[in-house]
Amino acid sequence: MKVAVVGATGLVGNVMLEVLAERNFPVTELIPVASEKSVGKTITFKGKDYKVVGMTQAISLKPDVALFSAGGDTSKEWAPKFAQVGTVVVDNSSAWRMDPTKKLVIPEINADVLTPEDKIIANPNCSTIQMLVALSPLRKYGIKRIVVSTYQSITGTGVKAVNQLENEYKGIQGEMAYHYPIHRNAIPHCDVFEENGYTKEEMKLVRETKKIFGDDSIRVTATAVRIPVVGGHSESINVEFEQEYDLSEVRKLLSQAPGVVLQDNTDTNTYPMPIYAHGKDEVFVGRVRRDESQPKTLNLWVVADNLRKGAATNTIQIAETLIKKGILK
Repeated sequence: MKVAVVGATGLVGNVMLEVLAERNFPVTELIPVASEKSVGKTITFKGKDYKVVGMTQAISLKPDVALFSAGGDTSKEWAPKFAQVGTVVVDNSSAWRMDPTKKLVIPEINADVLTPEDKIIANPNCSTIQMLVALSPLRKYGIKRIVVSTYQSITGTGVKAVNQLENEYKGIQGEMAYHYPIHRNAIPHCDVFEENGYTKEEMKLVRETKKIFGDDSIRVTATAVRIPVVGGHSESINVEFEQEYDLSEVRKLLSQAPGVVLQDNTDTNTYPMPIYAHGKDEVFVGRVRRDESQPKTLNLWVVADNLRKGAATNTIQIAETLIKKGILK
């Protein structure tokens, strides 16, 4: 299969290449694509060197699938051009997520919505993916309201943020990705603020949850915080159900859910942490406990590697699903 990775030299693009190799995705020809300043650079995939090409050349090669992680503006401009030559685009930006004509997919939850007509498919926000993978097995109780606070890795911002943290740790003045220092700090500001006082990151959790679960009645409120962590995103989730639940059944459902690893033993201090989620594809769930302040409400702590399941891995899982359905050949 002819596979283009658009944004191949970026943080997520690099992880996409790793995940493609690890999962033995059927790549017969790799087309690494990046901005003009990166054209001609060499990347290595499965021991073989490939030259980075520009968008126009990549389109002329007519890849079977293009995995995009190059930002929303790039996706808006170029994804339709790839689709016009018959390429299936799986896009990791926010460009197409809320477009009513495009599918927003987490394979463990709604892979059934994919059809041969889908030429541009949206990958959800990293924070949304891990939250919904954890909550999906609990939908049998009827999800009424979600209150989520996220503690997000600097890798969600990009290389510039990683460099800022490293420079601050070493006491070196350098380029700033954030308005404030991130070393020894927590910044309650992910993405830009909207008119309602919430950030775009927070509103992604609200809007994408409704679309993926196909339920506009679910109420969601979010606070997103950037912390000086490299390994992954963490979330404190409080979920109110329509029906009463049994805590032992909740743990059983989580332990059996695809893509979920339950780490929940207070006797041994076992709970998810980003340092252990780093480099893994699963969503880790722990601190499972009843909210004693009101009925039918549960607390969870959810952790995942935002560059893998939150971005690269989910994108590639979508492509794998298309193969299983016979849509990609």
